[in-house]
Amino acid sequence: MDVLMLSRLQFAAATMFHFIFVPLTLGLSILIACMETAYVRTGNEVYKKMAKFWGKLFLVNFALGVVTGITLEFQFGTNWSRYSMYVGDIFGSLLAIEATAAFFLESTFIGVWHFGWDKLSPKAHAITAWLVAGASNLSAIWILIANGFMQNPVGYVLRNGRAELTDFWAVITNKYAWLEFFHVVPASLLLAGFFIVGISAWHLLRKSNTEFFRKSFNLGISVALVFALFTAAEGHIHGNNLSDTQPAKLAAMESHWETQRNAPMYLLVIPGENGNHLQALPLPGMLSFLAYNDFNAEVKGLSDFPAADRPPVVISFLSFRLMVGLGTLFILLAGFGFLVRNKIDRYPRLLKVLPFCIPLPYFALWAGWTLTEVGRQPWIVYGLMRTSDAVSPVGAGEVGFTLVLMTLLYALLGAVGIWLMVKLAKKGPEDNTPIQA
Repeated sequence: MDVLMLSRLQFAAATMFHFIFVPLTLGLSILIACMETAYVRTGNEVYKKMAKFWGKLFLVNFALGVVTGITLEFQFGTNWSRYSMYVGDIFGSLLAIEATAAFFLESTFIGVWHFGWDKLSPKAHAITAWLVAGASNLSAIWILIANGFMQNPVGYVLRNGRAELTDFWAVITNKYAWLEFFHVVPASLLLAGFFIVGISAWHLLRKSNTEFFRKSFNLGISVALVFALFTAAEGHIHGNNLSDTQPAKLAAMESHWETQRNAPMYLLVIPGENGNHLQALPLPGMLSFLAYNDFNAEVKGLSDFPAADRPPVVISFLSFRLMVGLGTLFILLAGFGFLVRNKIDRYPRLLKVLPFCIPLPYFALWAGWTLTEVGRQPWIVYGLMRTSDAVSPVGAGEVGFTLVLMTLLYALLGAVGIWLMVKLAKKGPEDNTPIQA
């Protein structure tokens, strides 16, 4: 493999591994802050105990997220130096703001939150929890604004052979970035909800700390249902935006080849890189509606784009189908779980299934990011800079060596971290005496 492919694999591996920990940090931080707020408002000790237990898992997850995320920013210098030189005036400023205004704030208040249980008043401690949640999601905002520029570059001018920032306001109000934010963060809350539900189901099946985990289950399933529905609705709005900003990605994720009005969506498709091998069972006008909210709208097909400007069709198509399929499953699971939440003990089969559902939101998020990044190709900055022009002038051997080394190190860190989280989750709250809610 050449340097370009190895560099792409290395960044993809680092990003996907890092993203195991990011969404749980975003979602769980908010839910822990809600638990503490409920404790302050009601004085019910169960909420304090919930915040402490789920907080332990949050801390392990956060630590792994920090360690695995550090290497990503370095790769913009080691593997993608030409990219950094070309758009560093814009992209670099956004990463700098994220580190100084969000990450350091988050790290500081996590320390205060962890060590302040017996030193701060309940109200002050709850405020600290909200500061942690706010800083975590503020960090996500700046990262997604940076990614939003790569997806839909705005607020710049080409000068002296590079892109220079001219309108900071346009960059931070980029519609694409905010649509990403309102898709990723609700999806992270969905993930956190299923995380809590899966662990709670495991304990409820074993009748371990029943009152504690029933309350945790009810919170988790309610959050999962609300944000499964929200994420699906926002995803439709995101798709509408693609029709204007990245029509090639829209065509690829549906494997839509011929430009036409009243464009159908086919229920049975076997996609290919130069045309579909099979397409059957059309729903007339459905693709036009999904793209433009108009059954008679014209949808541009892949055949109208030069071959060199088309994204990988099969990967885009399959990742989109996986994301949507899992999203539909989450709505069904969370909906049924919510309906039976007060008599969940009567559904032991559901309790057995739910712990195995914990990884599914991760797969959905991975599929979504695969579509986002692969569907943007061959551009690293859409319509402005090709990925092949962004790679560093280094040898394939160097990149291959660091790829193998990084993969082994991440595998070790992941194994240790996940083992520790499983151990803490199975142990349950430290005090196993019954809780009266």
